[in-house]
Amino acid sequence: MLSLKNLTKSFGENTILRDISLDLENGETTVILGPSGSGKSTLLRCLNLLETPESGVLTIEGDSVDFAAGLSDEQVRTIRKHSAMVFQNFNLFPHYTAEQNVALAPVLNGKMGKDAAAQLARDLLEKVGLGHKADSYPDNLSGGQQQRVAIARALAVAPDYLLFDEPTSALDPELEAEVIRVLIDLAREKRSLVVVTHN
Repeated sequence: MLSLKNLTKSFGENTILRDISLDLENGETTVILGPSGSGKSTLLRCLNLLETPESGVLTIEGDSVDFAAGLSDEQVRTIRKHSAMVFQNFNLFPHYTAEQNVALAPVLNGKMGKDAAAQLARDLLEKVGLGHKADSYPDNLSGGQQQRVAIARALAVAPDYLLFDEPTSALDPELEAEVIRVLIDLAREKRSLVVVTHN
C-alpha cells in the first residue's frame, strides 16, 4: 500500500499542495485528473521524491518517511526503490538503443548482469509491442514508440508502483492509442499504476 498523510509542498510563497492525504491499494490503477497547473505532476513527483515536501508522511510498502524531519540519502533510496516514473517527454538516453535504455537500470542497480538485463530488456520490449525495435535509437522511433520504451524501462526495475506523468499528452491521437493499450494491459495484470492526466 502507498499512503500519504497531510502532505504539503510549496514553491517559494506558492503552496501547491496543502494537507493532501490519500491511500492507494496494491494492484489498482489510480488516475489523478485535473487541469494544467493544479499540482497533479507535483504530487506524483513527491511520491518518488523528485520533489521534497515540507511536511507530511509518505509510506510505501511499510517504509515511511516524515518530511518535516528531513530525509537522509538512505531514506530517499529506500522510498525510490518502490516506484518507477514514466515521464511526459520520455527522457530516453538518445545515444542508447531501445534495448540499452531498458537494460541500463537493472545493471546499475546491481540487480543483474549485462546478459540477463539484455534478455529482460528484449522480453519487456516484446511485451510493449516493440521487440522488432530493440536495436533502434530514440530518434528513429515515433513518440508512441519512445513512450512504450520508457514504460518497458520502468518495468525493468520491477517497481511496486508505476508512476505516469501525462504519458500521452505529447502524442498524436493514433500514437496515444498505442500507449493506452499498454496501460490497459498493465492494469489487467493488476499492476499498481498511478496516472496523472488532464484528459
